[in-house]
Amino acid sequence: MTAPAAQRPDLAPQGRHPQRWLILGVICLAQLTVLLDNTVLNVAIPSLTAELDASTADIQWMINAYSLVQAGLLLTAGSSADRYGRKKMLLVGLGLFGVGSLVAGLSQSSAQLIAARAGMGVGGALLLTTTLAVVVQIFDDTERVKAIGIWSTVSSLGFAAGPLFGGFVLDHFWWGAIFLINIPVALIALVAVVRLVPESRSGRGERPDLLGALLSTIGMTAVVFAIISGPEHGWTSGQVLLTAFVGVAVLAGFVLWELHVPHPMLDMHFFRNQKFVGAVAGAILVAFGMTGSLFLLTQHLQFVLGYEPLEAGLRTAPMALTVVVLNLTGLGARAVLKFGTPVVIAAGMSCLAAGLAAIAVLGGGDGGYGGMLFGLVVMGAGVALAMPAMANAIMSAIPPEKAGVGAGVNGMLAEFGNGLGVAVLGAVLNARFAALVPAAVGAASLPAALAAADGPAAREQIKDAFASGLEVSQLVGAVAVLAGGLLAALLLRRAERAETPPAGAAKTPRADAVEAPHGEAAEPPVAGAAQAGGAKPGDRADSTGPAA
Repeated sequence: MTAPAAQRPDLAPQGRHPQRWLILGVICLAQLTVLLDNTVLNVAIPSLTAELDASTADIQWMINAYSLVQAGLLLTAGSSADRYGRKKMLLVGLGLFGVGSLVAGLSQSSAQLIAARAGMGVGGALLLTTTLAVVVQIFDDTERVKAIGIWSTVSSLGFAAGPLFGGFVLDHFWWGAIFLINIPVALIALVAVVRLVPESRSGRGERPDLLGALLSTIGMTAVVFAIISGPEHGWTSGQVLLTAFVGVAVLAGFVLWELHVPHPMLDMHFFRNQKFVGAVAGAILVAFGMTGSLFLLTQHLQFVLGYEPLEAGLRTAPMALTVVVLNLTGLGARAVLKFGTPVVIAAGMSCLAAGLAAIAVLGGGDGGYGGMLFGLVVMGAGVALAMPAMANAIMSAIPPEKAGVGAGVNGMLAEFGNGLGVAVLGAVLNARFAALVPAAVGAASLPAALAAADGPAAREQIKDAFASGLEVSQLVGAVAVLAGGLLAALLLRRAERAETPPAGAAKTPRADAVEAPHGEAAEPPVAGAAQAGGAKPGDRADSTGPAA
């Protein structure tokens, strides 16, 4: 017989896990390790070239194998976590990531390192989806926004700290240490997950959507590969266009399949939910503005202002540090509880747009670093407000039994936003640059254009043209982020009004189940059990409504 929630050792009264904050710390540590490995390899390129005799193509695949595999498997990993158990998939992800790190650290050839990085990407996809899904399971509605804010903080910290961490390790050890240091972290996280994290999975016995998993993996991998290849080969090159076409076509096939299969991996009817669509639009645009801006700023700092790579990394870090400080103080969570999700998202996106505009007006040309610093801090404040609110909106718009898929969708949106930011803002900068310095258009990159310049005057002209292009691209990004943010807030506001249940309306119990320890029967947790209102048009008959 199943014990009441108050007597269950894995659930505290009101469904709050008694060790939920400790669990959050453990999964954030695992997540940070995964995110560091997205960028840590960039600073090891000279060492890899010398010690493994790696070619330029080898280096590109060492870096891209990880991100390609990870991005391609996000949705499949989330679906697997929902079906087979989030704790179980979290353990599998930690194991794969640890083994991959060991192989990478001991690699004796470029091929071995590329294969190891691909294996780490599989583990990384499982970790990024299961960590967010577990957060949704163990925190109730009153604490979930704060918990997701801390989870989002780790994402920002990992993005900024990768090059800094890699530079520190390489100053003291050989290149393999940047991977081997993951192993003790993975082992600690494995033990902690086994002892602390409760198991949870979907309460319905659905058949796995194998074709959907295959189509989403191929489509996402192709799209991300096109985005990665664009800056190097040119956005209009045959390789990039063909890969992008294949990716879009396969993803279109994925959508059609998901609309007709009885048990879809991603229910396309979610896109009829204005709350979901608003959060999706906002999440893409936050990644668009943040990643596209930093991609161009890093080049500006190095090639125009003359900083070394590590120095450039330090000078972009204030944005991430602002996000960390504000989220750790719980500013975003308190703002959501006081003002509501639409208002917070509108304010956050406005700050992000204002930061981009400040960089354009104050940080380009002769503005030096001071104006750029101000813009980065304002951008960080915007991200700290908007990102946790939107992640929470996405997760609450998807039924709880699909928490893993929701986390996969959140990860996919970040990948799309990152790629769009680099592609669109990069294209705007290149167009402005080409208009000002037509003679340098044939150069493969800004360093190549500077190297081919005829004398100091020509080099200064190229730098000024790049700074002007940066200004225009940041202003374009600011307008896009502001307009999209206000639209997302409007959709979320309309959705909240439509979903507000009548006073005293009955609440539907949560369909997701947390497994009791020692083989006891599972029972729904109280946390987050309440669902706002009844089914809406477009909801599937086998799904609960959006979470409150």
